Amino acid sequence: MIQLKPSNLSSYIAGLMASGRLIFSRTEAQAAIGVSQGAFLDAAEKLQRRGQLINLRRGFYVVVPPQYMNLGSPPPASFIDALMRRERTPYYVGLLKAAELHGAAHQAVMEFQVVAGKQIAALKAGRVRIAFFYRKDLKEVAAGIQEHKTDTGTMRISSPELTLFDLFRYPQASGGIDNIATVLSELGPKIDADKMVAIAPAFERAVVQRAGYMFAKVGFDRLVRKLHAKISDAPAVQWTELDRSLIADSELAPEIVERNKRWRVIVRHLPERDE
Repeated sequence: MIQLKPSNLSSYIAGLMASGRLIFSRTEAQAAIGVSQGAFLDAAEKLQRRGQLINLRRGFYVVVPPQYMNLGSPPPASFIDALMRRERTPYYVGLLKAAELHGAAHQAVMEFQVVAGKQIAALKAGRVRIAFFYRKDLKEVAAGIQEHKTDTGTMRISSPELTLFDLFRYPQASGGIDNIATVLSELGPKIDADKMVAIAPAFERAVVQRAGYMFAKVGFDRLVRKLHAKISDAPAVQWTELDRSLIADSELAPEIVERNKRWRVIVRHLPERDE
């Protein structure tokens, strides 16, 4: 069958959507249509004004299918893998978004959260904010990264065990201690104790202490016994605050309500789950 060359950017985009693809680069579109850079940019700008196209990064475009016009963008899951390949950095979708994908989201997650191997500024895709959190060496947590199917292919997400620790490593993205308690109560049945222990050395000890304390607090003490044994065998385990945001101003810090000797965690607000 003879493949007809698309006559313009609109027909090129229609062909992409017909094949189940929603992303393209400026250079490949120019080559396919056979137009100059100036002509391409003029056409792309018109489609952007109509809400049919997003220039997410310089030279990286996302097609907005008709069913997503009211949102201004298709779901980030449909293009995040391609975007991160363009950025040439390893990544995984994590934190509250990963918890949601594992069925542990009490409320809708307001941003699409990604852990990346380099620092990337947040992006807006229509109504959705894509937030990036930096981890220097993702190889350390490779065992906790899974492939997840999407409508357009696959993307990488954190396992339940990696998600557990990340919620405490990036507390600013986790919605506060009460929200973490709610998420962990729902994530608990998905956690494998051996996998949790295996990935724990990739995290700061204080992160593991907080995660262990909280996981036991929401009713999964059995799952963290091996984790506690690993912590208790370590020399000179220091005390750590469960919620460091509460001591940002030492003069206004709440009084200590619990000093948990098992995990060596200082608690100033007892976590409350949202029922």
